[in-house]
Amino acid sequence: MLYFSRLKMVLIWLAVAVTVILAAPNLFPASMLAQLPSWVPKRQMTLGLDLQGGSHILLQMDQNDLIKDQLETTRDEIRTLLRDAKIQYTGLGGTGRTVQVRINDPSQVEAAKTALKPITNPVAAGLFSGGSVQSMTLDDSEPGLLKFTVTDAGIKYRTSTALSQAIEVVERRVNALGTTEPIVQRQGDDRILVQVPGLQNPQRLKDIIGQTAKLTFQMVDTSVPVQDAMKNRPPPGDSVLYSQDDPPVPYLVENRVIVSGEDLSNATPTYNSQTNEPVVSF
Repeated sequence: MLYFSRLKMVLIWLAVAVTVILAAPNLFPASMLAQLPSWVPKRQMTLGLDLQGGSHILLQMDQNDLIKDQLETTRDEIRTLLRDAKIQYTGLGGTGRTVQVRINDPSQVEAAKTALKPITNPVAAGLFSGGSVQSMTLDDSEPGLLKFTVTDAGIKYRTSTALSQAIEVVERRVNALGTTEPIVQRQGDDRILVQVPGLQNPQRLKDIIGQTAKLTFQMVDTSVPVQDAMKNRPPPGDSVLYSQDDPPVPYLVENRVIVSGEDLSNATPTYNSQTNEPVVSF
């Protein structure tokens, strides 16, 4: 027969009493707990998705969109680099994972390859990703024709980068819902798992997460007056964009992306020290 001293018995019953007091709020609805005195414990145990229900969404990255954006950027970059180098070309276009361009003058092929070398330069991928990634390769086996192809490593790198950025965005948007302990985590190479316990409206979660935001920095083209571009047609590789002013101000902007969101390592909201206006610090 077990024997416990009086002190042990007191401690055991004290532990049981404390446990019952702390667990008791889980037996009552929140509306009833709100009416109790402030000194009464009211903290309830957070139930997971399996116990209290909620919303469960699995997001998947579309690699085709990433490849399409990469090809468009490469095509615009080829156009700009060859134009700056004063090299004549034809047949600039892309299909699948390849962008090709034909150099008119065979004697300028080497000069074109030199001018277009930045396209095939390795992309810095961070210390833990091997240092750099060869995202584009050049095939010049056919005389006068230069083919630039997106590599598997480049697709994997851009997918991973976009996925990491998407997770941060989704976390901020889900946390704004005010729910308790949502789960946003990477699943596989191209998916994001989102679980929000207590949120019984999955469509609301889809609407919040599905809002598209894309940040790009592009140069303003001052070689042609914007009014001329509006009357006729913008030069190849340019577009007319309007500001948010009232009335809107037109600008002739290069389609080539100089810096995009995937190039930013950090962005935080802050205030301008001179005007006290809200700004974003990169």
